[in-house]
Amino acid sequence: MTKMYFSLISRRIHKHYKMIKDCNSLVTLMLNQTDLTPASFILNGIPGLEDMHLWISFPFCSMYVVAMVGNCGLLYLIHYEDALHRPMYYFLAMLSFTDLVMCSSTIPKALCIFWFHFKEISFDGCLVQMFLVHTFTGMESGVLMLMALDRYMAICYPLRYSTILTNPVIAKAGLSTFLRGMLLIIPFTFLTKRLPFCRGHIIPHTYCDHMSIAKLSCGNIKANVVYGLMVALLIGGFDILCITVSYTMILRAVVSLSSADARQKAFSTCTAHICAIVFSYSPAFFSFFSHRFGGHTISPSCHIIVANIYLLLPPTMNPVVYGVKTKQIRDCVIRIFPGSKGTKSHNI
Repeated sequence: MTKMYFSLISRRIHKHYKMIKDCNSLVTLMLNQTDLTPASFILNGIPGLEDMHLWISFPFCSMYVVAMVGNCGLLYLIHYEDALHRPMYYFLAMLSFTDLVMCSSTIPKALCIFWFHFKEISFDGCLVQMFLVHTFTGMESGVLMLMALDRYMAICYPLRYSTILTNPVIAKAGLSTFLRGMLLIIPFTFLTKRLPFCRGHIIPHTYCDHMSIAKLSCGNIKANVVYGLMVALLIGGFDILCITVSYTMILRAVVSLSSADARQKAFSTCTAHICAIVFSYSPAFFSFFSHRFGGHTISPSCHIIVANIYLLLPPTMNPVVYGVKTKQIRDCVIRIFPGSKGTKSHNI
């Protein structure tokens, strides 16, 4: 009887112990699951150059101010001047708007890191910043491609230029470029949000880049890597191909002109656009190839500085280049500021 009693007690103790163990496992799992999706990330700025953050902030801030003033000035000028109500300048307005959003989504936060050590960013805020950065870098590439097609039409089909590139066509082309970037980047947010983050919450960057976030995950990021490469080919590869084909046709058309003055005049209309392409794609190519073939020869701080230059150099230089190289813009600026005091100009 005593033996049966102790056996019954033993079974009950074992049963209660198993229940407590299962509860502890469940609680641990719930806590781990909560920890796998952090409430916020820490943007660490430029690792290895923390002591130089204050000095680095001055060129960043100066370029950002130039970018804001220059692009807002171009948008105002194109809206204000009747002489600039042409397809080329509508595409330039799209480029200026894209540049404004692109640099404004990252540089203010970078300056807060450099000046005030405000490094924390919420998880959702990080995803929003990632979405804006990648969407508008893709849109900038698309607008540069549209501007190349615009130059191709202006030089190769000058008589049909105004009838083909009407305002509705330009609006549809700009909207299509934006939708292309947005629809291709939206999956990034879902691919990133599903990841478990167990390698800390410190991002060694000044802004939330897709792969910088994904590398903090202890899960499988193969889908993120493959999709990122596919999007780069669909956007960058396609746009570069179109730009190359357009300028090949432009070069053939310019070379076939009999007059040297006509050749110079035709090609001079492309100078500003070629500069914009160089400013935009040079840092992108450097970053792309150095990540894949540079190995450990290039420091992480160099990668991060180039990534910021990629977002800051085109918005800074595009208004300057177009202001210097485009006669119509120079004439409009001269007319507005020193003399005319707000009287609208007519078509040149």
